[in-house]
Amino acid sequence: MRCIYILPIVVTLLVSGCVSSKSGSVYQRDQARTVQRVELGIVEHVREVLIEGTKSGIGAAIGSAVGGIAGSEVGHGSGRQIATVLGAAGGGAAGAAAEEAATRQTGLEITVELDNGRLIAVTQAADEAFNIGDRVRVLSGNGITRVTH
Repeated sequence: MRCIYILPIVVTLLVSGCVSSKSGSVYQRDQARTVQRVELGIVEHVREVLIEGTKSGIGAAIGSAVGGIAGSEVGHGSGRQIATVLGAAGGGAAGAAAEEAATRQTGLEITVELDNGRLIAVTQAADEAFNIGDRVRVLSGNGITRVTH
């Protein structure tokens, strides 16, 4: 039964290594030394949003394994088999939920009026403060856009 207590810790440790940052200040390795288009503008609106966590299947797989092991410790004969299956199913669901919750983050939807008059919105992690009226740079390249001061 001790496996049940380990599940959230194992899932959090494994999943946290797989999380892709949505920060405007974090660049993936292949984004270094690439050209980005820079546009200037003014922040029109800022809204706090929730950026959904990952659903890679790792949490479900780990949860199923741990739940199956825990279930196999219950009962005898066919009761043990049923407990193992139910433990694996419940552990899988709990692991998937734990993965999504552990990787969920607060974000900002930043609406910017560019100097050319075009209005855009960019959503990114809320690790930098933006206020209405801020002069900002909008960096775009390789399908990724970010707002910086």
